Amino acid sequence: MKNNKTITLILITLMVLSSCNKVEKLEVEVYETSANGNKLTQLTDFATNKNAISIKLLPEEKFQTITGFGGAFTESSAYLLNKLSEENRKKIIDAYFSEEGANYSLTRTHMNSCDFSLSNYSYTPVEGDKELEHFTIHEDKDDLIPFIKDAMAASKDGFKIFGSPWSAAPWMKDNNNWVGGKLLPEYYDTWALFFSKYVDAYKEEGIDIWGFTVENEPMGNGNNWESMHFSPGEMTNFVVNHLGPKLEADGKGDLKILGYDQNREHLKEWVDSMYKDEASSKYFAGTAIHWYASTYEVFPEELQYAHNKAPEKLLIQSEACVDAEIPVWQDDKWYFEKEATDWGWDWAPEKDKYLHPKYAPVNRYARDIIGCLNNWVDGWVDWNMVLDKQGGPNWFKNWCIAPVIVDSEKDEVYFTPLYYTMAHFSKYIRPGAVRIGFENTDENLQVTAAQNPDGSIAVIAFNEGDEDKTIELALNDKSTNLTISAKAIQTIVIAN
Repeated sequence: MKNNKTITLILITLMVLSSCNKVEKLEVEVYETSANGNKLTQLTDFATNKNAISIKLLPEEKFQTITGFGGAFTESSAYLLNKLSEENRKKIIDAYFSEEGANYSLTRTHMNSCDFSLSNYSYTPVEGDKELEHFTIHEDKDDLIPFIKDAMAASKDGFKIFGSPWSAAPWMKDNNNWVGGKLLPEYYDTWALFFSKYVDAYKEEGIDIWGFTVENEPMGNGNNWESMHFSPGEMTNFVVNHLGPKLEADGKGDLKILGYDQNREHLKEWVDSMYKDEASSKYFAGTAIHWYASTYEVFPEELQYAHNKAPEKLLIQSEACVDAEIPVWQDDKWYFEKEATDWGWDWAPEKDKYLHPKYAPVNRYARDIIGCLNNWVDGWVDWNMVLDKQGGPNWFKNWCIAPVIVDSEKDEVYFTPLYYTMAHFSKYIRPGAVRIGFENTDENLQVTAAQNPDGSIAVIAFNEGDEDKTIELALNDKSTNLTISAKAIQTIVIAN
């Protein structure tokens, strides 16, 4: 009898201990885009593997606050949308801006024309008009402004929009040309006034501007399309002594001014100028960057340097695209294979050619966004939202790829895998989210994570390899096992 009692006590103790040590299941929703055909597809069934990769979330480790994700309103995209049926036009706008779609939250547009305009134009057409009495945005009213307004109507939460000039009108420049040259010092105040008038003109159309970059690609673009050159010191001088004070004097001091706005490999010299001291940094809200210096390198040291130089300032990726390529129509497979090349494939100096190998477009997007987030970037903006089968239209004919491609003659729309790749971030990492820490046992699986304002957590993983991987995801005392396909990007959502 005594033995039976002892055995019973032992069994009860073991059951209690087992219960105490049992790990609760972590409830998640999983969405995947992959080379095997998933397109932001929700997954519920997963194969198990004993050799699971361990990802442990560390929400107590907090990093940057997210500004948003999105793309650019260009005249090229707006023109194409106007050529489609109302049904397809609405389909695309909803896909980008509705809560059910990608839910874009951060956008860009060009001030005056850019390479993805149909022609060269300026809001300041009258030469010598220093007070800009003839300022007009009429060029934007047929295509660009209706596109922005329709996007606003589709967006539940709204989105931020910042403008970027490619060039002042030729009459303000030392070479009297759209391409290259510098702003004449006598027009610095006029050019500052240009920004203020732009805000007022767009506000009259019902569109609030969040901020600006000072100049798109101030180091130039090889003198190919609209450009206007600044050195780091010249841009800092313009902002500190002209643009910043003008906006402040006009009651627009809350507008965000982003400096630089070109490739990352030159970040150090620009942030050193912008953030040299309190006086130089006063009017800069942050720094804008592009990705064109490499098809695979995110330049983490440069990003870390920029953050450490000014930890409280914004760091926003303002432009990216698959350049120098004509879109591949309705062939998802191509976007997952290393067949694309960029401008640097031909143009890069010999010492830099290694930075520009053939690449898979999906891989480039996923790697870059994750790499940026893990190195303090708080916003990421794609380039054109819509292009045609040629990769245009634009006046310079520098063809590129957009996430959505259309055949306006046949009224057909193709959502490329790049659209779904962007949506993995924009839809599930919302403005105000905070990037959080994690531990990851597989260096070949790229991971980032953020906690949204509503308390939910989005984990994004990218498997560039040719084999599926099993993941054990843990948060506090809960965990779950799931599988990510080969050549796949996956978003794992943990509800609050």
